[in-house]
Amino acid sequence: MGAVREGHSVNKSTRDASVGAGPSSRTEKPSSNGLRRHIQRFPQASVLVIGDLILDHYIWGRVSRISPEAPVPVVHVESESMRLGGAANVFNNILALGGKADLCGMIGSDEAGRLLLKELGPKRSSRGGVVIDQDRPTIKKSRVIAHNQQIVRYDVERKGEMKPQLQKRILRYVESRLRELTCLVVSDYAKGVVTAGLMAELVRLAALRKVPIIVDPKVEHFGFYKGVTLITPNHLEATQAAGLHGDGDQTIQEAAETIRQRLGCQTVLVTRGEKGMSLFEGNNHSWHIPTQARQVYDVTGAGDTVVSTLALALSTGASMREAATLANYAAGIVVGMVGTATVSTKQLTEALVGD
Repeated sequence: MGAVREGHSVNKSTRDASVGAGPSSRTEKPSSNGLRRHIQRFPQASVLVIGDLILDHYIWGRVSRISPEAPVPVVHVESESMRLGGAANVFNNILALGGKADLCGMIGSDEAGRLLLKELGPKRSSRGGVVIDQDRPTIKKSRVIAHNQQIVRYDVERKGEMKPQLQKRILRYVESRLRELTCLVVSDYAKGVVTAGLMAELVRLAALRKVPIIVDPKVEHFGFYKGVTLITPNHLEATQAAGLHGDGDQTIQEAAETIRQRLGCQTVLVTRGEKGMSLFEGNNHSWHIPTQARQVYDVTGAGDTVVSTLALALSTGASMREAATLANYAAGIVVGMVGTATVSTKQLTEALVGD
C-alpha cells in the first residue's frame, strides 16, 4: 500500500489551469483512457471510513386509493428491504467499485444494530471499528416507496456526541490501521460520531502518515474540519458555511475560497445538483464539471458515492480534477436508481465509453 500512497497526487500542482479562472471557465475533461487506468487500479486502494452508521429500511408497495380516515394514500406493501446507509453506504460503495474498505462508527444494542451488522456481513475484515452504545438506538431511516416515488420517511435516532470512551476506541482502531491505508473518509451526518476532538485527532494521525482525509460535511460542524485534504459540501452547505446567498458561479467561488481559507484545507469540491460540480484548489485554480446524470430518480446517497469514488481515485494517483471527474460520472449513475445504491466498476467504465 505504501507504494500507492507515495505516488499520491493530492499535493501535485495542476499548472494546466488558468490562474484566476472562474468555476465555469474550465470545462475540458481529462482523457477517458487516463480515467479508465485509475478505475483499473481501484483494487490497490485501502480506505477507512469513519462516521455515522445508518440502517436504511425500504418498504416497497403500490397505491390504488386514498384512505377514508385521512387524505393520505394507502400503500399496499409488496416487499421490504434493508440497505447500508450513511458511512456504511460509503463503505459499501468503495467495495462495489473494487477497493478495499474498513469501517468505524457506532450502533445501538438493538434489533436495528443487529440487522445493520448482518447487512455488513462478511464484507468487513474486522469488527474492531464498530462500537456499541448501550444507551442509544441504532439510527434507522424507514422510507415508504410506491411507484418509484417516496411517500414518507420516518427516522429513529437520538443525537448527541459519542461517549468519550467510545471515541477513544475508534481512534485506537484508526491508529492501528493507519499504516496500511491510502485514504481516510469522514462521513458526517451530524448524529454524534464526528466531534471536534475526533476530527482533531484524525487530522493529527493522518498527517503523521501523510494519508489524505476527505470529508462529506455538515454545516453545523464546519469548524471541526480544519486541516483536512478535501471537503465536499453541496452548494447550499457551501454558501451557508460561508455566510453567503445564491448559487451563481461567482457566489460558489467566493464560498469555496472562504471555506478553503478558514479550514486550511487543500481543496473544496462543491456539488451543485443539475449544474454538476465545481472544484477549487489553491492559487485560484478552479474547474467546472458539468453533470453526467441522464435521468434523476433519487438523490439518496449520491454524496456517499461521490466521496467513495474520490477516495479510490486519489488513492491510485489521480489528480484532483481526474478524481472529481470520475466522482461526477459515478454520481450521475447512482441518481438514476431508486433508493440507496452503489456503482460498479463496469457501470463507471461504460459511462466513460458512452459519453
